Amino acid sequence: MEKLSERTIAERLEKFERWQYKDGAIEADFTFKDFREAFSVMTHVAFECEAHNHHPDWTNVYNSLKIRLNTHDAGGVTEKDFQLAHSIQNIIL
Repeated sequence: MEKLSERTIAERLEKFERWQYKDGAIEADFTFKDFREAFSVMTHVAFECEAHNHHPDWTNVYNSLKIRLNTHDAGGVTEKDFQLAHSIQNIIL
């Protein structure tokens, strides 16, 4: 995978709700009704990540979930990150 330029990333992010480019990754914050709902979504997202063979950096505190995507092997954001962000967005939104 080839690392995308910051301009390309900015253009692609226009089509993604809640996602932003920060410190070499695309990231989004989500809030759920409670911990059970957050954890349920995380489980669903985990299976999708396995299907993509691409895994996020994420944190969960009670009902909040922060997801960061970049491709470590490429040293930045690639098409693979946007593909997974799209799948995550379809699960959550």
